[in-house]
Amino acid sequence: MKMSVMDWIAWVLVIVGGLNWGLVGIFKWDLVAAIFGDLSAVSRVVYTLVGLAALYMLVTVFTKKQAA
Repeated sequence: MKMSVMDWIAWVLVIVGGLNWGLVGIFKWDLVAAIFGDLSAVSRVVYTLVGLAALYMLVTVFTKKQAA
């Protein structure tokens, strides 16, 4: 099965979000905030994109399961 560009973008964003949460949980260190500033406009955009990517992947998984 070939992944679309949107699938790849969502996959990368979810991985980034997962790694960031892992860093927060283990080391109490937020990589996104360290790079872009604590709750700056850019970091909020990154957090929003990660959340939207997770929703996209969730919807994609369930719609592809029903199609199979």
